[in-house]
Amino acid sequence: MSTKQIGVIVGSLRRDSFCRSVANAVISVAPQDLSLRVIEIGDLPMFNQDYDDDGNAPESWTRFRNEIKELDGVIFITPEYNRSVPAVLKNAIDVASRPYGSNVWDSKAGGIISVTPGGLGAFGANHHLRQPMAFLNVFMMQQPEAYISDVADYVDEKGTFVNERKLGHLKEYMEAFSQWVNRVSAS
Repeated sequence: MSTKQIGVIVGSLRRDSFCRSVANAVISVAPQDLSLRVIEIGDLPMFNQDYDDDGNAPESWTRFRNEIKELDGVIFITPEYNRSVPAVLKNAIDVASRPYGSNVWDSKAGGIISVTPGGLGAFGANHHLRQPMAFLNVFMMQQPEAYISDVADYVDEKGTFVNERKLGHLKEYMEAFSQWVNRVSAS
């Protein structure tokens, strides 16, 4: 079985982002048949079709599109803003889905881990993100689901995810995701 290339997209740009802490934890517990790396989205200008139509796509768009194109799967780690995903995450999704006919998300395996310091696990963002990804032909893992509530209780002052029980849940999630990526890439 070959090593699968997995992008981790962090939906929060905040310096002390809980999502970034969770991303680092996910990378640390991933099975060896997955090679995970964070794909940065903070430098992507807002999508405007004129850039592509005029042949002037920003270099960051080209970099991002090429990085996504080379992946076998993607894990989205997102907070919830107003019962949805942050604008920066939706922008990244749009950038990589264009220009029309060049959707680099197509046929990838996908997973979502939603993160919140509140009590609802960012349920709204998790389920809202599934809608555009289904349209873009990303095969989203349905089970197990991953919602992390009260995340501030699981991160130390250095931003390290330290709760062993929750790390165990993330490890189980990543083991299931490994099976999912292998199933999707075999078809």
